[in-house]
Amino acid sequence: MRFIVISIKKYFFTVLFLLFTLSLILFSATNLEAAKNGLILWANSVVPTLFPFFVATELLCKTNFIQILGKSLNQFMKPVFNVPGESAIAIIMGIISGYPVGAKVVCNLYDNKICSKSEAERLIAFTNNSGPIFILGSVGVSLLGNVTLGKTLLISHILASLCVGLVFRFWKKDKVDITFRNFRSESKELIRISNLGEILGDAIKKSISTILSIGGFVVLFSVIISILSNLEILTGIASFLANFGIPYDIAFSILTGIIEMTNGVNLASNCYASLPIPCLLTCSFLLGFGGISVLLQVFSIISKSKISIKPYLYGKLLQGTFSVIFTFILLQI
Repeated sequence: MRFIVISIKKYFFTVLFLLFTLSLILFSATNLEAAKNGLILWANSVVPTLFPFFVATELLCKTNFIQILGKSLNQFMKPVFNVPGESAIAIIMGIISGYPVGAKVVCNLYDNKICSKSEAERLIAFTNNSGPIFILGSVGVSLLGNVTLGKTLLISHILASLCVGLVFRFWKKDKVDITFRNFRSESKELIRISNLGEILGDAIKKSISTILSIGGFVVLFSVIISILSNLEILTGIASFLANFGIPYDIAFSILTGIIEMTNGVNLASNCYASLPIPCLLTCSFLLGFGGISVLLQVFSIISKSKISIKPYLYGKLLQGTFSVIFTFILLQI
């Protein structure tokens, strides 16, 4: 048994990527179409929405705005979320912008030595969220055809995020990063007229690198969902779950959304007429969880900073659960 376990660990990724390559060849026609759709989605929605936020956060980290914010909010942020006041920028940008801007801001704070590693891990658990434009516009108006339902999902999403922050204030609470405590006193280069061009160019380069990485994930996961659909894996699991009383369409949308959130929410919204409550609760969970695609996007952003992905994963599962609870309560009201 031990030999089998060692063999699986050793060859798992080799076999997995060989199967993926083979599937790309076998289902080349549908995969090509899926890749094109993913690329169009990235170019039309992701780039214009997220790229300006990436540049803005890079520039803000080179000003004294974060220090001013820290002095103003430290008395609130420290006792409530156990993070420095400067980290309020991550909460604000994470709420108003959308995935994965919150993670990018947290990395900027950590890389600029504004927060410690344990504080960054607390922040990463609850500051990376779906944006209000997506929830209100795309989900509420376009998919559900009801702006009030969009507002319900948005309120649930924000409340769930803040609740996760309260829970994660205890993450590594007793751990003190001694080396970090000296960093905050170090001066960092602030943006001035003389270095504006250099800092702006650097911010754009970093933002382009991040946005290209996100585009790669969007295209890749569009192809993965296409392959799973051709292999009828998701449909098979959804049919199995239907035997336990879970509606097939809801089960299929949850499975799809766990892989890639946008597709899952789109499928769940199609069930609103026949299954309104399960549909909204599914959308709420998927918006809170974000899906594996977003998780890997965040992982690619934070990996260079050596921030652990575990608190993010735990936090998103918890946020999805809290979102369902708050949505259900608001729907009853």
